[in-house]
Amino acid sequence: MIGNRITHRTADGVRVPGTWRHAFICNGGTYFLTDLFIYADGIVDCWDLVTLDEFEKKLRSGWVATSLPDGGRASAHHLASWTFDEPATWLTPELLLAEVRDTIDKLNGRPDSTGRCLAAVDAFLAERTEENRSAARAAYLAIPETVRHYALGDMDRKDRPLQVLVTGPGGRFPQWPEKRVSQDEYDQAVAYFEERSRWRAEAPSRVPADGAVNSFAPALKLPHSYPQRALEHPDKRCLRNDYPAPITLDDVTYPSVAHAYWAQSVADPEARIAVVTAETGAKAHTLAAKATRLEGWERTRTAVMARLLRAKYEQHSDLAAILVATGDATLIYDDADSDFWGDNGGRGRNWTGRLLELVRSELLAGQARLG
Repeated sequence: MIGNRITHRTADGVRVPGTWRHAFICNGGTYFLTDLFIYADGIVDCWDLVTLDEFEKKLRSGWVATSLPDGGRASAHHLASWTFDEPATWLTPELLLAEVRDTIDKLNGRPDSTGRCLAAVDAFLAERTEENRSAARAAYLAIPETVRHYALGDMDRKDRPLQVLVTGPGGRFPQWPEKRVSQDEYDQAVAYFEERSRWRAEAPSRVPADGAVNSFAPALKLPHSYPQRALEHPDKRCLRNDYPAPITLDDVTYPSVAHAYWAQSVADPEARIAVVTAETGAKAHTLAAKATRLEGWERTRTAVMARLLRAKYEQHSDLAAILVATGDATLIYDDADSDFWGDNGGRGRNWTGRLLELVRSELLAGQARLG
């Protein structure tokens, strides 16, 4: 279900991954075709952010509709409207809830119902007792019916070998109770899973060789502030670009990274001097905003900022130690003046935060004498 449908929301400065699927919401007697957003922390957006328990109530009440009445009015907002004529749906509240629970497990990297079933099958194959088979059968039946076909990832055989294995010789198929599993079918299913186990054991590892994808430390937010003077005991506020930490580049000393950035952005030399000597980083920005920008500045500004941040933390070891102490935390940098440099509640691109993480990595590499 997730596939390439990747989205996120920001909660308390933390990026929460999510995905979405189509759904009908019944409001005022009209069935609106919309998107149901599902997030890793168990929050579901069905025209309102709700917990999983609240979402179940929305399902039971028909707000999130799984049955569509013949003659019911439908709308895709401003795209189209129509009336249902002999509508057919295979979803039930139970099925949709189970699929959403599976999606939350996947978003968190946990085994979903399919993964738990296959683990139970492995346990049965390792010790073929009826108790283990019964556990595997229960795990199979816990997979939403709409996705059981894809449990093995075999588009030719679908889930047939799985049904046969968890049923056992002489047993009745879960989906076809009038049919019984023959001994020959069962032997073929066992052979299928034994071959599958050999293939999985011989397959190359898909675990990234260079480590985890996500950080382990909680995200660290650097809210917009206007530091006026250096702190006696610097804290995360020193990671702000307008924090008073002088840097020297090309024989010019700037009171802060912000002063240096804005000074290098302007085309007029006199305006540049005024920016460099501004009382604060905020005033440097105000002066630069009134001046003419260098041609091509937008295409080079990221490289300029990277150079300035490297200079700051190379020339101030105490501040570098604070940056390194953030570990592998995602750095969320707010900038009320720029959605390019700031995250700004998930609306911005957070380039300052990203470059700080890059410089942090370079500092760590230097300490380890790597690179």
